[in-house]
Amino acid sequence: MTILQKLIEQAKQPSGLIGSVMLRIMNVAHRGMTNWLMHSGLMKDGDIVLDIGCGGGRTVQALSNINHRGKIHGIDISEQAVNDTIKVNRYAVANGKVIVSQASVATIPYPDAFFDLITACQTHYFWADLASDVQEVYRVLKHGGQFVIMSEIYKINYHRKDYQTNGQLKQLLKNIGFQSITIQEHARKGWISVIATK
Repeated sequence: MTILQKLIEQAKQPSGLIGSVMLRIMNVAHRGMTNWLMHSGLMKDGDIVLDIGCGGGRTVQALSNINHRGKIHGIDISEQAVNDTIKVNRYAVANGKVIVSQASVATIPYPDAFFDLITACQTHYFWADLASDVQEVYRVLKHGGQFVIMSEIYKINYHRKDYQTNGQLKQLLKNIGFQSITIQEHARKGWISVIATK
């Protein structure tokens, strides 16, 4: 396995000391994108929110800081990511405002129509079966709830051979049942934001 392949695997599923360092780097590198999400006005105070692929915990922390009456849930397939997210959010975890679990997007451990808002920042391009996984997101989202994907465009182009274009992704979301889909690009930063309403 090449060094590049090892780094990609650590980005996909961080583990050990190298994984923890990678998660801290992600927290810093994704800060601008997280702030873009925070200023979108999508989340209402009191919402029940899920962050898929919570990584180093920065997005969970930012969501928790502006959602005073709600709850923030985070899931990640990486045990290291779960541990790091809990550390970053230790006070909110201790008082029950933030709940973090090791789980896959393929089998989200929550009942149907549970969340008001679901976020996936810099993660969906790693999902093994995007169509099936988005169907699982749809299952746990409330009617009228919103699913937000945020990503650097070049990472989608690098990691996904399918659903690379906005049109392909929009059609997938429509086929699953989302009623309204808005796609925005931050041209200067090379970011994409997809907001799908159930």
